[in-house]
Amino acid sequence: MVEKFIFVGVALASLFLGAFIYLKPQKTFAMQKKFYAMINWNIEPISMEKEMRNTKVMGLFLMIFVMFTCFYVMIEA
Repeated sequence: MVEKFIFVGVALASLFLGAFIYLKPQKTFAMQKKFYAMINWNIEPISMEKEMRNTKVMGLFLMIFVMFTCFYVMIEA
């Protein structure tokens, strides 16, 4: 029972994270940039347009992956 609760919690958090990444790619990149600055790295994309597109694709992939994983787990259970 506890395992199911943990799985659902992680799945929901991942879906929300994927949606945030997909809907707010500029904010996602700004957060990533701040994190890298904290560890003394500087990141600048060659093309901001490509960076935003790739960030949105990453968020969409995360949401789709989590949904397929949930369906698989529900079928196997």
